[in-house]
Amino acid sequence: MRQQYGFDFDPGRCVQCHACETACKSLHKIEPSVRWRRVVDLWEGEFPNVANRSFSLACHHCAEPACLQVCPTGAISKRYEDGIVVIDQEKCIGCHTCLMACPFGAPRFGTNGRMQKCHLCFERLEKGKEPACVATCPAEALFFGTMEELADLAAKRAAVKLSSLVQERTSLGIGADDCD
Repeated sequence: MRQQYGFDFDPGRCVQCHACETACKSLHKIEPSVRWRRVVDLWEGEFPNVANRSFSLACHHCAEPACLQVCPTGAISKRYEDGIVVIDQEKCIGCHTCLMACPFGAPRFGTNGRMQKCHLCFERLEKGKEPACVATCPAEALFFGTMEELADLAAKRAAVKLSSLVQERTSLGIGADDCD
């Protein structure tokens, strides 16, 4: 494989607008009951200290996709040139084995009973454009790129978060020795 492309999501930037979902559904003319990308709310804590964060989920285009390994008809494949996991609708028999194997719940099934899912907007990528969900996100919470680029981005985000935490602890007079 020449490149492995994928997504990165920064939950701290998400404003829960669902623009990523809407862009995906609109571009691909996805039927109402199906969402290839979905914003999922995660509620944490107990009353009165409750917090809500959202996560934008879609197919992760895994390096070794569990869905591909369990598909009995070979309907799922991984493109050599970019690592995008795609589905051949004509080969799919709608058995849902891929859904049971996928740790992210990415496979979706419409009224025709066949699997469908995010394919990273490969038709847009071929024109030099970003996936619709990334291009539409007003908060810039979604990113697209090679795994190397995304790993660098995530590492920088983690470093900023760690630096902020250290500064906060220092301003409160909490040192490393106080972390037992």
